[in-house]
Amino acid sequence: MTDAPEILRTPDLDGELVRQWRELIADDPDGSWFAGPDWVLAWWRTLGAGQRGEVAVWRGPDGRVEAVAPLGRARVRAHHRVPVAVPVLTLLGAGPGAADHCGPAVRPHRRGEVAEWLARQARRSTLWLPSWDSSHEDLLPPGARPVTRTACPRLDLAAGPDRLGSRDFRAANRRAHRRLAAAGVTFEWLPPAAAGPALLDELLRLHRLRRQAAAGGVSSFDAGRLPLHRALLETARPDCGPAFQLARHDGELIGVLYGFRWADRFAYYQIGWDQRWAAESLGTALIDAAIRTCAADGVRVFDFLRGDEPYKYRFGAQDRTDTGWLLPRGAGGALLGLKYRLLRAG
Repeated sequence: MTDAPEILRTPDLDGELVRQWRELIADDPDGSWFAGPDWVLAWWRTLGAGQRGEVAVWRGPDGRVEAVAPLGRARVRAHHRVPVAVPVLTLLGAGPGAADHCGPAVRPHRRGEVAEWLARQARRSTLWLPSWDSSHEDLLPPGARPVTRTACPRLDLAAGPDRLGSRDFRAANRRAHRRLAAAGVTFEWLPPAAAGPALLDELLRLHRLRRQAAAGGVSSFDAGRLPLHRALLETARPDCGPAFQLARHDGELIGVLYGFRWADRFAYYQIGWDQRWAAESLGTALIDAAIRTCAADGVRVFDFLRGDEPYKYRFGAQDRTDTGWLLPRGAGGALLGLKYRLLRAG
């Protein structure tokens, strides 16, 4: 008989619990920012406000936190053209906001208990686990099946930034930096807890301009996402949280790269830059500058997150795959299952 977890139904958690939850993520070599308390709780207070949720917490004999699993109840559209939403049990923090590498935070000896608990929760409700990290597949309930797969390229920085990508690509980056420097462009890194909310507005402005210039031009990163990211800035600490790579010309901000730093990892989340500098490869130079800063600061993994855009592989990134898992229950679950079968067939 396993111990029942403590169940908390509010995002306002005790500070010591939050700190130990952060430690679980930092100590796990596959740990993800999006599975930690900063993202999950900020998401619950903003994009997920009003959503019923619960955080299951397992503690050791000494009271220390050994596993955390945040679940919420949501509704998923069966089709964007059909106003039918299916009730599902899912992870808090997943869905809107673009979280990757999702899953619980678990010490190795607690994995069996967390898997049993998750299976019990899914007995009567359709379970939908988007962007589930591959390191957590052993926690999935029997009967869950994969319905989506997403490439999430990442860089191993152990060899140093001067060994990433091909020789020709590295030479092109050096030339781009020289051209930008000659034109008066400077780069600046803002570590966690060093930026204010106004920088998010600048990021959104530059991101919108970049997307408008690109084919398609549609992005889910819009003003509706800003409350979440402002909340993330509020909880940032000097060694953990949102960080920014900036590019300026004559005092004007012309480029912003945004991501999350924790432990020895960095997750590159979003970018925006002035298209007038496209011919000088400003976007690539921003990423290259962020990689070099991270490597110099002890970052082991630079994660590009979801999307198989070719530029990520030119830096030498290798895929880490996230999977969407579905365990259908009832008519609603069957409808979601049909949705994903049709998507695969199409």
